[in-house]
Amino acid sequence: QVQLVESGGGSVQAGGSLRLSCEASGYTADRNFIVWFRQGAGKEREGIASIGVGGGITDYADSVKGRFTLSRDGAKNTVYLQMDSLKPEDTAMYYCAASPYYYGMNPSNYDYWGQGTQVTVSS
Repeated sequence: QVQLVESGGGSVQAGGSLRLSCEASGYTADRNFIVWFRQGAGKEREGIASIGVGGGITDYADSVKGRFTLSRDGAKNTVYLQMDSLKPEDTAMYYCAASPYYYGMNPSNYDYWGQGTQVTVSS
């Protein structure tokens, strides 16, 4: 079993920055990959960034590539999502999910989820 807790969300103006955290606990083998998803109002949940154990095998959606950066702190079992140059279109609830293998960006492939943290970007 895996437990995930997101934090770091808030309200910022366009062009600002936030750093989200996803703290994971439970069986290490079940959280070899951490994937960030987001869901805006009236939209489907979309995968935006993934990272493997040790910080390797990173991937980003085109919508955030070049602006968002993933890192993983193994000592704290925490994945960080640094978000720069934020846009109003980034406004969404952000979730992290865990899996033993890389299942891609389809949210239906993941069993373990956090409760989410809200990000609001104003123009």
